[in-house]
Amino acid sequence: MSAPSLRPRPLATAAVALTMCLAGSSAASAAPRPHPAAPAACALPGRTGWTDEGHDTDRTQFQPSTGTHRVLTLFVDFPDAPETGSTAPYAAQLAPAAQWMRAVSYGRSRLALTPLRRWIRMPAASTSYDFARGITFEAHEKYVRDAVTAADPYADFSRYDMVYIVPTKAATAVPFSPTYLYDPATAGITADGTRVKWGVTFGQDMWRWGPKVADHETAHTFGLPDLYSFTGDTHQYVGGWDVMGNIAGAAPQYLGWHSWKLGWIRDDQVACLAAPGQRTVRLTPVERPGGTKIAVLRTGGTTAYVAESRRAEGNDTAACSTGVLVYKVDSAAATGEGPVRIAPTHPTTVPTGCTALDLAARTAGQSFTDPDTGARIDVLAGGPAGDTVRISKG
Repeated sequence: MSAPSLRPRPLATAAVALTMCLAGSSAASAAPRPHPAAPAACALPGRTGWTDEGHDTDRTQFQPSTGTHRVLTLFVDFPDAPETGSTAPYAAQLAPAAQWMRAVSYGRSRLALTPLRRWIRMPAASTSYDFARGITFEAHEKYVRDAVTAADPYADFSRYDMVYIVPTKAATAVPFSPTYLYDPATAGITADGTRVKWGVTFGQDMWRWGPKVADHETAHTFGLPDLYSFTGDTHQYVGGWDVMGNIAGAAPQYLGWHSWKLGWIRDDQVACLAAPGQRTVRLTPVERPGGTKIAVLRTGGTTAYVAESRRAEGNDTAACSTGVLVYKVDSAAATGEGPVRIAPTHPTTVPTGCTALDLAARTAGQSFTDPDTGARIDVLAGGPAGDTVRISKG
């Protein structure tokens, strides 16, 4: 699990911030009832110039998040870590990632995985590629280039959108799985007349995290940031509520905000409140297709609160993760620095198998208030089919 290795680009400055006016009565019940705002009024501009929560993702740098993504999987070994066994177990380890991606995107994003069923010998020892946290873009690109060059006689790279590079288990010097994002300003890597723009280089952690590590890393090529913390408590911000956080968490899913950013839910599935007032919204769980998926309270030029209904069906820890999830989005916060932060509920007891953050989903009668912005979210009702919330500010 790792952030892309490419250096961040300069901060974007073109997007215009929305000026928020919070004049009027401080009581939600006395606030005016505006006409429902167009969802675009709640979309946030990116401010980091890299992977972030903004809706203006650079589609030159990042690949489309909808449609079919043709992925060539390469299996590599090394002079100091040779492999003589089959590639089949390695392919089988990642194969479920495709079905999971299709399900959580409501069929709008598909991974078409094509494994090259042979071992490709890398030209240098596994220990020579300097894999460590904070690996430089140049070192990572050399690894990708060596793999692509070695595999070029056996594959037509012009047929694929991105590559997965999977090392033998014997290569313990390749411990983790960073994402490769090309630099448009350099010559980069070319094979069969095609620029290799996007890829994931897996490490030993693919055997610990399971196939969803492929979904996590591939989402970086769509423009999503890391939601786990680069400093301090690793999962202090979102825990397991999104696969960009704790991949093995109680409810690993993509947040409704991410589904909107990536085009997996439509604008008409978003309820927006961008000015003082209030709205009552019926939410359908994000785990199911159809219905209104998120209610968004815009609170500033790069900030918003989001409410969504969660039902971790078929999960052993479903009791930990059912109800209305409330979280703050900040599109000016960098990857790994809390661009999404779950609003906790501070439970007095935590069931076995759950964490306190797993219990952040609110149920009927509970509410969230941010006194600094006047934002308030009340859970009015809930049941198997979803939840009803009132969002207000004033």
